[in-house]
Amino acid sequence: MVHKKLMQARVELQAMPLKKSGHNKFAGYNYFELGDFLPQVNAIFHRLGLCSVVSFDAEYASLTITDVDDGTMIVITSPMVEANMKGASPIQSLGGCQTYQRRYLYLCATDLVEGDSFDAAAPTKEQVIITPTQGAMESLPEDEQNYLRELAMDLISLCDKEEPKTAWVKLESENLDAEQKVALWTLLPSKVRSAIKKAKE
Repeated sequence: MVHKKLMQARVELQAMPLKKSGHNKFAGYNYFELGDFLPQVNAIFHRLGLCSVVSFDAEYASLTITDVDDGTMIVITSPMVEANMKGASPIQSLGGCQTYQRRYLYLCATDLVEGDSFDAAAPTKEQVIITPTQGAMESLPEDEQNYLRELAMDLISLCDKEEPKTAWVKLESENLDAEQKVALWTLLPSKVRSAIKKAKE
């Protein structure tokens, strides 16, 4: 019966006017956050007699959906990957990884469709460095935002000391990805951005 109930849950959930609150302004796409659909999933599962449990081990994240009436189960798995969040402690990185895994497992179980983020064309490295994009911070996890704010303060301090070349070297040494660079750039005053740009040249 678990398959029949899960299929019914999918149909009911997909008929709801769910809103994607997650927005990646850098890459230009919207996505579901857990809070956009998990309360509705839990309500539907409760009414249909389904119980879902997420678990993790070193190799896999698993979502087990059980029919509480007859005990039949469906298990959905996803390989675990190492989380490398800038400025985050190991436990914070693990928490971020688990949050993403929960989201993907439930999206898979409910067949909710998201736009493909790979369809969004990313700017080149030169565009990332030169062009500030307001709102880019909003698409990053809180831990990464905090790290980038601290890095921005360091760069501002170096430029205030008239050491823009040192600021540029420090920026390069952080190995930020494109989205992180855009977010960082929005935190810097225009004079600091100009100083770092000139130091690069």
